[in-house]
Amino acid sequence: MFWKFDLHTTSHIEQLLEREDVTLRELMEEDDILQECKAQNRRLLLFLSQDQCMKELVELITNEPSEALEERSRFKFPNIACELLTSDVSILNDKLGGDESLLEMLYRFLEQEPPLNPLLASFFSKTIGNLIARKTEQVISFLKKKEGFIGLVLKHIDASAMMDLLLRLISCVEPAALRHDVLHWLNEEKLVQRLTELIHTGNDEERQSNASQTLCDIIRLSRDQANQMQENSEDPLLAVLESQESVAELLKNMFEGEKSEASIVNGTQVLLTLLETRRSGYDRSHTVSSSILNAIEPHLKDFQQILLDPPQKSAILTTVGVLEHPLGNARLHVARLVASLLQTNCPSVCKELCRLNTIDLLLDLFFTYTWNNFLHFQVELCVAAILNQPSSPEERSNHQGAVPSPEPIEVTPQEGSTQEPPPSDCNSLVAHVSKWC
Repeated sequence: MFWKFDLHTTSHIEQLLEREDVTLRELMEEDDILQECKAQNRRLLLFLSQDQCMKELVELITNEPSEALEERSRFKFPNIACELLTSDVSILNDKLGGDESLLEMLYRFLEQEPPLNPLLASFFSKTIGNLIARKTEQVISFLKKKEGFIGLVLKHIDASAMMDLLLRLISCVEPAALRHDVLHWLNEEKLVQRLTELIHTGNDEERQSNASQTLCDIIRLSRDQANQMQENSEDPLLAVLESQESVAELLKNMFEGEKSEASIVNGTQVLLTLLETRRSGYDRSHTVSSSILNAIEPHLKDFQQILLDPPQKSAILTTVGVLEHPLGNARLHVARLVASLLQTNCPSVCKELCRLNTIDLLLDLFFTYTWNNFLHFQVELCVAAILNQPSSPEERSNHQGAVPSPEPIEVTPQEGSTQEPPPSDCNSLVAHVSKWC
């Protein structure tokens, strides 16, 4: 009996399109406009792809709505405009990506003074990101002609949408040859160095955090794509990030000027990402570059000082009472860094940590902050790494992720001598741990 009734409903959009004076706003008032657009409604797409309509859609996602509008409906049309422009319909992609005047309208959004409206910034980033994926050559060619593009994006890096835009430039460009060209362009624009400069005590926490997260994502994306690619072409951004000069500059920014928890935490996040040897979901692992360790080693004393004299934090109320001197995020990140460094089995780093008595200090903190499970886990990793370190040079050089060390010089003891051979760096660290047992 059900099939006797015609329950098919015709969209009201068709009726509106019959009118010659129909406006874009009238169509956008219809709840099913996005559904009709994705369903390739030809009459609707021809209307939307008109020059005036495309211009109006771009204006909606780049211009601040009037403050006189109700807050709940203020961003209704900008949101619908963004969804239409990113609906992955070829006629709209072709029109937006192929019309330089529309791209100029989009680009002018970046030329505003900060801060950007975060919602409009997300609409802009999503629209440009879609074009990068669908109209790659046209959009990349347009952006490369803009000399200040990277500078403008970094100027607004406090908006997380700008971070997403940079990552789309790195990860969404195909084919491989064009992607390699984009990476070289970003490297020529000193993207890594400029992001590193933002992790400094002179910048606000939001900018530092987004710059740090962007660098971490670049490292992971570059390594993941290197695992997936058949050819062994060098990624210029990753090469710069792993260079001793770049790591040294990051460390200099972290400890320069007034002591800041934000710069220490965000800088350490980048170092921890550089020290990762395996990513979840990937079978391949890689050796930590000796250049990274060589840059970190001279600054171990600075990290030690953070453990001894961290940035000041006010007392906090916990479930077990008032904590007058909280551990703090800075010291926790230093503990994470020490654990990661020990897992590299680098002899010179182990020797320096032993000289500084860093393990003793971490064990002191372990017993001082009896309820801090985050710290306890990192100290546990440190102890496990020390006890699992290879004792012979052969084992150390063959260990996954190890940095090769020079062959030891054999010393033949004199006859009748009872002198014990000098302890290895590994044995010294084990002795530190054993002292507490």
